Amino acid sequence: MNKSFLYKNTLMKIIMSSLINLPTPININYWWNLGSLLGLSLSIQLISGIFLSMHYCPSIEMAFNSVILIMQDMNYGWIMRIIHSNGASMFFICMYIHIGRGIYYQSFNLLKPWIIGVIILLLTMMTAFLGYVLPWGQMSFWGATVITNLLSAIPYIGQTLVEWIWGGFAVDSPTLNRFYSFHFILPFIILLMVIIHLTLLHEEGSSNPLGINSNIYKILFHKNFSFKDSITFIITFILLSSFMLQYPFLLGDPDNFIKANSMITPIHIKPEWYFLFAYAILRGIPNKLGGVIALMSAILILLILPFINNPKKYNLKFNPLYQINFWLLFSTFFMLTWLGGQEIETPFIELTQLYSILYFMIFINMNWLNKIWLALLIK
Repeated sequence: MNKSFLYKNTLMKIIMSSLINLPTPININYWWNLGSLLGLSLSIQLISGIFLSMHYCPSIEMAFNSVILIMQDMNYGWIMRIIHSNGASMFFICMYIHIGRGIYYQSFNLLKPWIIGVIILLLTMMTAFLGYVLPWGQMSFWGATVITNLLSAIPYIGQTLVEWIWGGFAVDSPTLNRFYSFHFILPFIILLMVIIHLTLLHEEGSSNPLGINSNIYKILFHKNFSFKDSITFIITFILLSSFMLQYPFLLGDPDNFIKANSMITPIHIKPEWYFLFAYAILRGIPNKLGGVIALMSAILILLILPFINNPKKYNLKFNPLYQINFWLLFSTFFMLTWLGGQEIETPFIELTQLYSILYFMIFINMNWLNKIWLALLIK
């Protein structure tokens, strides 16, 4: 017993020491706080999700009613569900800003943490999609039907794969059971990937706005940056609480307040706002298989950044062409998100195709921007 207590006490000391005594670049700003905010968001989702799972029933007959029961009859069930649904939006806001900061300041040159980060993004998107199906509203049901049907575009095995995931010939009770199980398990896998992400980041050292890697310009994480993190925690908590209590269902779809009905199709099927940019790219391509490939490429294209922006060859820290390209990427992402929520009609179809091409061209052109900037510097 004493040995076990001693071991746990020693382990906690090592963990706390690694956080308190972590050498951190002296010049990092508040954009570097998004990592800790993501940790806070993940903790909120895990805790609220565990409480919700105690009263949720993963069957097509009871799922919708169990959500109503949680909202109306369970003590503080309403606040748990609102925290969980709006916490997902906060999670993605922090994640997209975190990725944007990584692109702007070229943090992708830390190869291993960046690759693990992209994997975390994919797992988070998968978890969020599975969770969106669980309330078993109209948009949940038809969203699951549309998205899972995309796998049928895979040659030869597509239809078999879709039916295997469904557990039948349509989205039904086996599908909901499976989605619930994976939605519960995946956050713990994400937590494991986050630990790996942080471990690799601590091995290589955090990036900073100027790209200085020398230990001379580093200070201890605590109390300097832990205090800054606590400030952003408080601000984020106040903003989330204010939004959650005043506009709890603003980011949701009204059709999801109607119980799923396979005989009635919603007029406009669309996912949650954080998937709309990828959904717009999917819709912009008339070919089904081409749309699925473009959908996956929109996320996986982040993996090419460390290989086309070699810091040993090019210095992009103060490249105005790169900064223009970044803000063009930001505006394109914003426009695709808006277009993904619009009707499939002219001129939205043409605009979606134009911005989809522009989205991929921005990433591809980064290598040429490096060469152009280098040529200008030599001259």
